[in-house]
Amino acid sequence: MNKKPVTSNPVYLSEGDVNLSLNRSKWQNQNLDEPTRNLLAEDARYFLHQSLSTSCLNALQQCEGIYLEDLQGRKYMDFHGNNVHQVGFGNEAVISAIKEQMDRLSFCTRRYTNQVAVDFAKMLTELAPGDLNKVLLCPGGTGAIGMALKLARVVTGRHKTISMWDSFHGASLDAISIGGEATFRHNIGPLLPGCEHVPPSDEFRCLWECGSRGGCDLKCAHYLEYVLEKEGDIAAVIAEPIRSTPTIPSPHYWETVRDACDRHGTLLVFDEIPHALGRTGKMFTCENFNVVPDILVIGKGLGGGILPLAALLTREEFDVAGNQALGHYTHEKSPVACAAGLATLKFLEDHKLPEHAAELGKYSLSRLEEMKKNFCLIGDVRGLGLFLGIELVKDRGTKERATEEAEHIMYSALSKGLSFKLSMGNIITLTPPLIITKKEMDTALDIIEHCLKEIRPIQSSD
Repeated sequence: MNKKPVTSNPVYLSEGDVNLSLNRSKWQNQNLDEPTRNLLAEDARYFLHQSLSTSCLNALQQCEGIYLEDLQGRKYMDFHGNNVHQVGFGNEAVISAIKEQMDRLSFCTRRYTNQVAVDFAKMLTELAPGDLNKVLLCPGGTGAIGMALKLARVVTGRHKTISMWDSFHGASLDAISIGGEATFRHNIGPLLPGCEHVPPSDEFRCLWECGSRGGCDLKCAHYLEYVLEKEGDIAAVIAEPIRSTPTIPSPHYWETVRDACDRHGTLLVFDEIPHALGRTGKMFTCENFNVVPDILVIGKGLGGGILPLAALLTREEFDVAGNQALGHYTHEKSPVACAAGLATLKFLEDHKLPEHAAELGKYSLSRLEEMKKNFCLIGDVRGLGLFLGIELVKDRGTKERATEEAEHIMYSALSKGLSFKLSMGNIITLTPPLIITKKEMDTALDIIEHCLKEIRPIQSSD
């Protein structure tokens, strides 16, 4: 094989910080001890290297509540958590359910069912909005997206899709075909046919510059319907109800898209994998927009931040693939994973975490608005519940992304005990565990404010 590996790709920052950053190397040189360096070297030796993971930043020895702890005993508030930590790390209720289930029934082979899987599916349908009363499980969100794609083809007899540029739906070949990020698509070769893309609803960076007209006037939604009409045979519109930067659409955006899908015989598929289960102030994100999709996909935190678990929810009328395999996953009805999922749902309800996320999110967003008034580096702040974002710009007029400044702030905050993700290179994305207290949130926001002052002196925007 003579083909040389590609080494000249541009650095794609849409999904987070990359492992080739000079700032990362500088932080490691200043903060990591010899045992940590040795473990990182061993990790890099045995794991295949890829952007966004190996080579790794640091090594952990424990996680609990809202905190990560590295090998040197330093603790970090985790405002990233791969969005699996709604109920906090090491949740005792989830761990107890897992241990109890392992002593009863540790595995369920195919062609059999078990009580905890049925109980879990039942609770999902009881919590789900509208008439989403049928469930299919699999070990991860990417697989659930694949099942949704296949179900949409079976139901409609079509194969084409519309999704959004800059979206993320998983890293498998079918998921990156509908996804819209270059870090996954570039130099991979032919993707699934019929995958159309449209611009996302993003008022701050609207392609049609809606900000200059006083706000979103739904041109993005009308363009989506234009593509639906021109193609004529779209099976599904697949989208995240809110983009994980986060970007919050106009209140009427999804109502418009829902109506357009209905008129064109197209299914609406919502990918809520990163932000369902209470993070946005509602158990399911779509409830914020009063729209029920035809297929709803959830995952990540569904396994309590311990076990991989995802689910597809849909209407009973779409239970039409009895002679086909939509998923057929070995661990489809894992009793241990389902026990973790059932304990997670109960914990979210019993501790009213969606309501807590809504209340604390409003408070946090008001603090971010105050920061925006004081720091010209902040171009925009937005959020829904405890899904918050701070977009940094070099100039509010040009909206040039302040990527260098954002990375400096990220590593400075890490040194002060706060871990978060950067999206699109310049957006500080904050997704803490939903068990976080107001005092802990204030501490985290104080750290961010301190880091902003390091970049530029406090400036009034007046």
